[in-house]
Amino acid sequence: MGRAFEYRKERKFARWNKMAKTFTRLGKEIVIAVKAGGPHPETNPRLRALVQNAKAANMPKDNVERAIKRAVSKDQADYKEVVLEGYAPYGIALLIEAATDNNTRTVGNVRSYFNKFNGSLGTQGSVEFMFEHKCFFKIKNEELDQEELELELIDYGADEIYADEDGLMIWAPFNNYGVLQSALEEKGFEVLSSGFDRIPQDVKELTPEQQVDVEKLLERLDEDDDVQNVYHNMA
Repeated sequence: MGRAFEYRKERKFARWNKMAKTFTRLGKEIVIAVKAGGPHPETNPRLRALVQNAKAANMPKDNVERAIKRAVSKDQADYKEVVLEGYAPYGIALLIEAATDNNTRTVGNVRSYFNKFNGSLGTQGSVEFMFEHKCFFKIKNEELDQEELELELIDYGADEIYADEDGLMIWAPFNNYGVLQSALEEKGFEVLSSGFDRIPQDVKELTPEQQVDVEKLLERLDEDDDVQNVYHNMA
């Protein structure tokens, strides 16, 4: 069928794999949220936000409901959220968030990836200080005045607001997530999605060849089922 067909097939499989990874990550986060705050979105703010995120990611409603049911089942193991830190080749700092039911397995696997791709797993706190922990919300843009909105939300911790493709992005320090979520809901804004990010305070330039070496480690980490997010300071 030719190279064009093979290319399209490869791209399709890559999208499916990325979508499957997103659904797996959201499913674990839903399980954690339900075990911490109960199975009802109306009384569990974190679960309510994750249901919104699942909708934004086109995760089928059946998948969300199954994750909630799985979380309340006695057979469902508890997931522990862990943060691992280390260095990729050329001194690139890596911060890895994982959700695991077997910490020994997860740490062992991550260490093996670092060793295989010439990196080094670090100790707690070795690179976390290099990243700023932030939360964000995307709300529906209904011709809102950004300056007025910023003044309205600054008391709730918002420190940056800007227009995105299909909404307004609101950023705040990590610890302000709950307060800002409540404020947006009380004021009637339609929250499309929300979450957390770790932003490097400084980035490091590498050559294209060096970037390829680092990306090999990033790709292997991203393939691990226990790994939720990987952050780095590579430009």
